[in-house]
Amino acid sequence: MIRAVFDTNVIVAGFLSPHGPPGQIMDWLRQGAVTAVLDDRIVHEYAEVLARPVFGLPQADVALVLDVIKEQAEWADISVSSRITGLPDPDDGPFVECAHAAGVPLVTGNIRHFPKRLCGGVEVLTPAEFLQRMEATG
Repeated sequence: MIRAVFDTNVIVAGFLSPHGPPGQIMDWLRQGAVTAVLDDRIVHEYAEVLARPVFGLPQADVALVLDVIKEQAEWADISVSSRITGLPDPDDGPFVECAHAAGVPLVTGNIRHFPKRLCGGVEVLTPAEFLQRMEATG
């Protein structure tokens, strides 16, 4: 099973653009073909961002998808000592922390938000790079 942490922008883009790489990732998440690594902070951010009126997403659909993702997810246990600081956006810390704890890649549309020197060895992939990896593992 392929596991990864998915930045909120990938989830939002998957809802808004179902035919691009984020849309494919969302399909895989719904089908259980990939497993999201999460913690409560990430789930809270997904729910908060997807509820924003600017996106106009049907909240019943959002709730169903989030329930499926949570049900199939691997939950990361993050200790206070493993907190990541100094990222351009402090709200991105949970994503790096979960990826580091689980030893999985972080998939994001905002690579520049995750400078290598601050990510503790976490591999950061774009959605297109993640798709290539999935296709290579067949």
